[in-house]
Amino acid sequence: MIALRTNRNACSKLQGMRRIDLIEPFRVMQLLERAKEMETAGRKIIHMEIGEPDFPTPAAVIEAARQQLATGDNFYTPSTGNPDLQQALSVWYKQEYGVDVTPGRILITPGTSGAFSLIYAVLLEAGESVLLSDPGYPCQRNFIRLTGGDPINIPVGPETRYHLSAALLAKHWQNNTRAALIINPSNPTGTLIEDNAMAAVAATCRDHGSYLISDEIYHGLTYGAKARCALEFDDNAIVVNGFSKRWAMTGWRIGWIIVPENLIEACRRVMQNIFIAAPTLSQYAAITALGAADAVEAMRRAYDERRRYLLAELPAMGFDIVVEPQGAFYIYANISRITPDARQFCWQLLEDAGVALTPGEDFGVFRADEHIRFSYATGLDDIREGIRRIKKFLL
Repeated sequence: MIALRTNRNACSKLQGMRRIDLIEPFRVMQLLERAKEMETAGRKIIHMEIGEPDFPTPAAVIEAARQQLATGDNFYTPSTGNPDLQQALSVWYKQEYGVDVTPGRILITPGTSGAFSLIYAVLLEAGESVLLSDPGYPCQRNFIRLTGGDPINIPVGPETRYHLSAALLAKHWQNNTRAALIINPSNPTGTLIEDNAMAAVAATCRDHGSYLISDEIYHGLTYGAKARCALEFDDNAIVVNGFSKRWAMTGWRIGWIIVPENLIEACRRVMQNIFIAAPTLSQYAAITALGAADAVEAMRRAYDERRRYLLAELPAMGFDIVVEPQGAFYIYANISRITPDARQFCWQLLEDAGVALTPGEDFGVFRADEHIRFSYATGLDDIREGIRRIKKFLL
């Protein structure tokens, strides 16, 4: 109950503020901007702060886009997406997860950011809440606030592998809660939720007549375990995924969301008015991407090599990794043995050593000063150089 009173008190303080005043900056982008300034001035910066693949989009995908561009048929698709891509994704879900998803439930969006903006616009009235993990992907809070909703940040730690649990949902659920969000694998921790925990979270959402939303953008980039789709646990779950990470297609801005049948029409109306449609050329390219398994596997193996290198190096330097990451391309490390101020550490490391890392404050407030995120979405040679520089910085 203490947490609920705290949330209500915080809400009362925010009354009278304009919605846009509640939107927090994406702090890692501030670090990136400073790093770019330093590079412009001639310094070599090691980027371990952003989550953007350093691999090119698979060649077959680029060629498919080139061929489609030459046809001249690059007009609007239906607002809900190219039917061929919807069908291809329906087949892919059967092959990848063994679940049956009718193509009409798969809505094609301009990236996963577009998908989350869409679903919160459909689900939330002003003041209604969504339960989120803290630490968690920072933009989620802002997606919710832009609709007038209330993000409820729930502290999570190693005991739940940094994921929400049924017990945490029960403790923090409010009368106006409309959904709970799982990010699996997690950003920033790279951890997977256990199957029994996912099943219990899904059951809790069902029992409350609400929705489980599952962010699965890092599926396919796992190591030693496979991430399971939320639809395996609840056919009513809302699943968000996209081509940015697994297929190295960040700039193509193409994603999708799977919604229950009862939400399709509302989503369609929002998409018609807000998006018109996802980028046509990207939708055609995405069909080819679904068959680029060999290119994806090569990227996954390279990420795993980088992950294993960092897991071997970081603890001896004073960075504690309580739960080993099994997915994405992040390591969330506790730095309390080194410093009590992660933010100051990251900015000083950038200025003095030319290494960019993300402080924990970007992902929430729970023990944020004690943590930093390492991204290994950059080449192994650069990662090794970054470790060399950090060792020297710590001397």
